[in-house]
Amino acid sequence: MDTKFSVAIHILAMIAETKESLSSQALATSVGTNASYIRKVIALLKNANLLTSHQGKVGYELTKAPSDISLLDIYYATQEVAQVRLFQVHQHANMDCPVGKHIGEAISPVFQQAERQLAEELAGQSLADVISNLYKQASLAK
Repeated sequence: MDTKFSVAIHILAMIAETKESLSSQALATSVGTNASYIRKVIALLKNANLLTSHQGKVGYELTKAPSDISLLDIYYATQEVAQVRLFQVHQHANMDCPVGKHIGEAISPVFQQAERQLAEELAGQSLADVISNLYKQASLAK
C-alpha cells in the first residue's frame, strides 16, 4: 500500500480541525510533500464524496462529520478499490511442483481472513478517533 491513505487522513484531519480555509499548498507544507500530490489525493477524496470545494474559493470542506467518516471509507477512496486487498498470490507457480500446484488455494484463505479483519478494524475507526488521538499525542508532547 502506498502513502495516499495516511496522507488522506492527515488532510482530512487538518481540514476538520482548522477554522480557516486551507489551500493545497498549506496542506502540502504540513504533509511534507508538494501541492500537486495533495491535489491528486484531494481529487480521490472528492470522487468518494468525502470532501467538497467551491469553484473560485480557496479551501475544502468535509461532506460529513468526522465521526461519520470511517477509516475504511478513506482506504477505499485512496486505494480506489471496493475491497481490502493487501496480498496477492504469485501468478506463475510451477504446476508440476506439488507446492506450486496448490500454494494459491493454500494461502488464499489466510490472506482473505487477514484482509477481512483489517476491513472490520478500519470500519470500526473513524476520522474522529484519529483526531482524538492527535489531541492526546499533542497533550503528551507538552
